[in-house]
Amino acid sequence: MAPLPILAFTATTALGRGVEAQKTALIGRRSGLQPNAFGPDDADGAPLRCWTGRVEGLEDAALPTQWAQWECRNNRLAWMALQQDALLDQLQALVDRHGADRIAIVVGTSTSSIGASEEAYRGLVPGNDGTPAFPPGLARPIVHTVHSLGDFVQQATGLRGPCITVATACSSSAKVFAQASRLIDAGIVDAALVGGVDTLCGSVLYGFNSLQLVSREPCRPFDARRDGLSLGEAGGFALLERAGAGEAMGLGLHGYGESSDAHHMSSPHPQGLGARMAMSDALARAGIEAEAVGYLNLHGTATPANDSIEAAAVAGLFPDSLHASSTKGWTGHTLGAAGIVESVFALLALRDGHLPGILNSSQPDDACGPQIRFDDATSSIRYAMNNSFGFGGNNCSLVFART
Repeated sequence: MAPLPILAFTATTALGRGVEAQKTALIGRRSGLQPNAFGPDDADGAPLRCWTGRVEGLEDAALPTQWAQWECRNNRLAWMALQQDALLDQLQALVDRHGADRIAIVVGTSTSSIGASEEAYRGLVPGNDGTPAFPPGLARPIVHTVHSLGDFVQQATGLRGPCITVATACSSSAKVFAQASRLIDAGIVDAALVGGVDTLCGSVLYGFNSLQLVSREPCRPFDARRDGLSLGEAGGFALLERAGAGEAMGLGLHGYGESSDAHHMSSPHPQGLGARMAMSDALARAGIEAEAVGYLNLHGTATPANDSIEAAAVAGLFPDSLHASSTKGWTGHTLGAAGIVESVFALLALRDGHLPGILNSSQPDDACGPQIRFDDATSSIRYAMNNSFGFGGNNCSLVFART
């Protein structure tokens, strides 16, 4: 594929708001995980015992009144993330160059604003016909749909091109890059605002806990003692534009690979078939060999099965010299936002030469190859990759490069 310039990128996570907050925490090896204080309470009247990557300040960050129809935690985080790193200013420059109808919105999410739906069901009131109904303040259909995020971003930015919400579980906001690339290549649009947002709620915490995937301690990706993930929330965005249309920042999307092995609803393929297919296709589209990649941000959830299978797929494709790591010890697993957040981390590695290691992990797993690095490194690299794998075998790998 032809390289697709990236004009800007931003992320807001438990590490803070904007790129500099992410960079500072990564370099300082400061985790954003904290003991969970997020409801609803469990049967004992206490929050679920686990660690979460919670974004500070959302409770006090109501949407502007003109967008009250979209009010919910997830859209609050979307608005907060959009305001960082002068992204909206650069988006306006894109609008001036191409027009609002020639810029697509492609965003990913896993649960969208389901937290508002939970609140509505907890607060059911008698309706006009006597049957249960949502309370008046939550009788807003747009927040009870997965497209709530895309619809809100479209309203908040004023863009009038195609507006797409991708919901493929934890690969959602990685797949947005591939979708945007196809839209631009087809000539449907000249540029795209891509990103993803997911927030903590009961369905997330108790859903993953019911699958016995949540650790009671901060997650330890690829550690021999790992016993589950830590959940987080995050939002992030990037601006893509067709080559030659404007002045880029020297970074670009050079390849993507997608697969759907459909092995199991919640377990990865035991031989990592889908993961390897996605990585191989991304390398092929980028026109590079595996040896060219300097850094790989792994999906690395810290569940026993995911990490060993991903590590085996990586070892079967990449040389021992690869620096590969999971950054979920910093942010937690941010679900549908993981793709955009960890793509930002890969872009930072390209831009600044700081290659993160893995937090909380110290005991190597013999099942994982030498590509898995616990310690940070510094190196000027040309190519970086990001893996994002979702339930049902929805996988996506991305190749970014300095141009």
